Formats: sequence, C-alpha cells, structure tokens
Amino acid sequence: MEAIVIEKIILITVILLLSLVIAMYMTLAERKFAGFLQDRLGPNRTGPFGILQPLADGVKLFTKEEIIPANANKMLFILGPSLAMFTACIGSAVIPWGHDLVIGGRTIPLQVADINVGVLYIFGVVSLGVYGVMIGGWASNNKYSLLGAIRAASQNISYEIAMGLSIIALLMVTGTLSMRGIAVGQAGNLYGWGPSGMAWNVFYQPLGFLIYLICMFAEANRTPFDLPECESELVAGYHTEHSSMKLGFYLFAEYINMFIASAVVATLYFGGYNFPGQDAIVGSVSPFLYTLIGVAALFLKISFFLFFFIWIRWTIPRFRYDQLMKLGWNILIPLSIANIVITGIVMFMAGKV
Repeated sequence: MEAIVIEKIILITVILLLSLVIAMYMTLAERKFAGFLQDRLGPNRTGPFGILQPLADGVKLFTKEEIIPANANKMLFILGPSLAMFTACIGSAVIPWGHDLVIGGRTIPLQVADINVGVLYIFGVVSLGVYGVMIGGWASNNKYSLLGAIRAASQNISYEIAMGLSIIALLMVTGTLSMRGIAVGQAGNLYGWGPSGMAWNVFYQPLGFLIYLICMFAEANRTPFDLPECESELVAGYHTEHSSMKLGFYLFAEYINMFIASAVVATLYFGGYNFPGQDAIVGSVSPFLYTLIGVAALFLKISFFLFFFIWIRWTIPRFRYDQLMKLGWNILIPLSIANIVITGIVMFMAGKV
C-alpha cells in the first residue's frame, strides 16, 4: 500500500512539474512563432536564442510589487487566480499518459486516477475553471474586469453545452466514460485494415471532433474566442487589476489549460498513447521502451495541438461578441444534436445497438 502511495505521489509531482515547464516554454514558443509570422526575431537576448526568457519572466512576476486595489474584496481578489490555477492543474488526474510502466517487476499505471467517469470529471473541472475568472473579475471592483468576467461566464456556459453534446456521440461509439477505456478502445486497426493503433475516434466522429475542437478554443479563452480579455475594449479584461504572481497565475492557468485540453483531445479522438504499428513492435522491444514510445507518441500529438493553438491565435482575428454567441447557440448546438441523431442511426443500421 505504501509503495502505491509513493508511486502516485511521484507521478503527480512529475505531471505537475511537466505542466508548469510546458506552460513556461509555451510562452516562449508563442512569442517566437509570432515573431516569425510578423517578420521579426522575438525574444533572443536572455540565454542562447532566448531560451531562458521564460525564467526571466517568472522571476519578474515573482518580484514585482504586490498591488491590491483599495476597494477590492481582498480575499476573493486572491482566491480568483488561485482557483484558476488549481482547476487548471487538477484536470490532468484522469488522463492516461501511456501504457503501464514495468520497473523492477512492478507494474505502474501512468494515470493518477482511473475512474469510470473520467469524462464527467474533465467536464466538472472545466466548469469549475470559470469560477476563478468570475471571482477575480468581480472582486477587482473594476468595470473592465467585471465585463470580462461576465463575458467569460456566458461564453463558457454557451460552449459547454455544444461540447457536452459532441462528447455524447463519442460515448455512444466507445461505450465508456473512462479515459483509459477510451484510449484502450483505439488500440486496434481502422475498419479491420491498416496498422494497429489507428482505430482513432476522429475517423468515426469527424463532425463531433470539429465541434469539440471549436468549443475547446472557446473554453480556453483563446483567439478567436478571447473576448473575456479583449485588449481593444477591456484593457486586459478580467485580470486588469491583478499584478505580480496573481497575474502570473492567470497567465500560467491559460497555458496549462491549453496543455491539458490538447492531451484530452488527443486521448479522446487521436488514440492517446496508441501509435500506428504498435502491435508489430510489442514483442521486439522491452516493455519499458514500448511504454516510452507510447508516451512520446502522445506528446507528439499534444505538441501538434499546442502548435495549432498558437497558429490560430496569430492568423485569425477575434469574433464580435454577437458572432461568438450566435456560433455557439445557433450553429454548434444544432450541429451537435444532429451528430447524435446521425450517430444513432448509423449504429442502429450497423447492428451496434
């Protein structure tokens, strides 16, 4: 029992540190890519090729003066960014990061908690995330912060509906709410042909994936859905009054949310840690190496979606707010309902129900 507890603590620590490091260097990657698109260099002074820039930014945020507005609710003002950071980090608990790891005869699952309602857990965490934004914006006693918080709340509620409906169609196909179960179900080959590890749900649910992808951008408050922090209208939106590491928590939470969202979409629709031809090498390499290859495959998929987040930000302008709400309520929700109906009809005709 003690060994299991120690293994879980180590796994949690590794995932947390990895999330923080990826969030740090995502800021550098985003600034470098923005510089490339705008025909400039981006950060290049701190360390070789600017590689130490995230560390310098972190030191700056830690050492800046702590300012709390005189009319702000102090407790809630601090609670907002703390809650945003907390909910961003706990989303990784149900993600399967790879096949079971075998070390010294012990089998260690690379998943903090394999619960049978993992998908519902993810949605619960996503729903809680908006409270950090809402509380921080309201407690600032600033009209721009409050407007940004209200926008965030209404945006998240609107797009959570379409996201949930798109997942219902996926669950009809997979038959499980477990994240590990969904990943394991994609270990075979597509329609009985092709290499193993290619039975990805995106081939069975292309419309559901597209709806989920759009909603994922909206839930992460990323361009073109970054209305809660729309600089041209709201200064900085919900974190206008926050400074020092409270501002850092909001910024870190956004990039950790991007990382976790990329891991979730890779697991739900792109096979997770499964990779093409995995059955062909399972007996020719050690179990330890086989697991590492699966972890590398998952992180390669995550890297693609992180790049996609950045690419979209610097190529597509943000929506007007009426366009954002119309897309969520008038287009995505009817499409997701139609996707459920189509999935049911196809499964019925195929004799799957």
